Amino acid sequence: MTRLLELHRLGRQSPWLDNLRRSWITGGELARWVERGCRGVTSNPTIFQKAMTSGDAYDAELAELTAGGAGAEESYWHLVTSDISAALGILRPVYDTSDALDGYVSVEVAPELAHDAAATVDAARRLHDRIDAPNLYVKVPATAAGVDALEALTAAGYSINVTLIFSLQRYEAVIEAYLSGLESRPGDLSGISGVASFFVSRVDTEVDRRLAAIGTPQAAALEGRIALAQAKLAYATFRRCFSGSRWEALAARGARLQRPLWASTSTKNPAYPDTMYVDDLIGPDTVNTLPEATIEAFEDHGTVARTIDAGASAAGEALAALATVGVDLAEVAEVLEAEGVAAFAKSFDELLDSLARRAEDLTG
Repeated sequence: MTRLLELHRLGRQSPWLDNLRRSWITGGELARWVERGCRGVTSNPTIFQKAMTSGDAYDAELAELTAGGAGAEESYWHLVTSDISAALGILRPVYDTSDALDGYVSVEVAPELAHDAAATVDAARRLHDRIDAPNLYVKVPATAAGVDALEALTAAGYSINVTLIFSLQRYEAVIEAYLSGLESRPGDLSGISGVASFFVSRVDTEVDRRLAAIGTPQAAALEGRIALAQAKLAYATFRRCFSGSRWEALAARGARLQRPLWASTSTKNPAYPDTMYVDDLIGPDTVNTLPEATIEAFEDHGTVARTIDAGASAAGEALAALATVGVDLAEVAEVLEAEGVAAFAKSFDELLDSLARRAEDLTG
């Protein structure tokens, strides 16, 4: 049994693959990832930029689209739709056998819409209608506008992956939007689900940079501790919000949990263990989306045990100590959110430029 299978069967956590490329679909690699224990797939503009600008896997379809008069952006969405639809087919057996718990593939709305709630709602609706598969998650960013869009989309019956969550405060707003959206929708709720993508390692990267600049022993003692501490407190928030009379009333109508999804789980600092953002965040009703290098490291020397709620009191103390040494975690979250949106927008723009040039080369 692979460690990924153990993670799901013993740790009750769902490992998802944080990557997608056409050659994996056509060559059987994605199916092999599923056999090894990957139970879902996440994508984003940066992932598609790398996939579409490497090799010639997309050339034939791009040439056909260009010959038909499609521009770069229209071609992009056609190519993405093809990949996502094929991946959804490969993951569909996981969806069916898990009672719709897993087997999802996520595709993100255009990054330029991050601060426009109405446009995000329209784009997410179009993607769901265009691809029309029960195991599709459309990703919307957890900006203030994205949170508003989440509530509207949930009320309309769409399943959403909310991404780029960097703070406990924003996470609570995401949960509230999901619950409010469910409450606004009449009838059976069993066809709606969602995940909340809480980013981890990027928090340590930014916090550690600030701690190093402070340079005191008290600051140094907090390096590498804050991302995991915040994630553990996020799990406690999840358990608190999805319990009690409010949630029980929704669950009685078939509502599904909006599971926390640990994202950005590759270790950025080589001084830290390469599986620290996997080993220390294992617990029931959670997802961990992993790039392939992190999966290989976990398969080689990861540890499967329930760890998510270990050291909850120490987690709170770490965040309190962080404020004491002068690091504002709310400001960190604002910086990381802006950087995340900007990075996806940059990848998206660069990809469109690359597709335009490639289309010109292919069509002469």
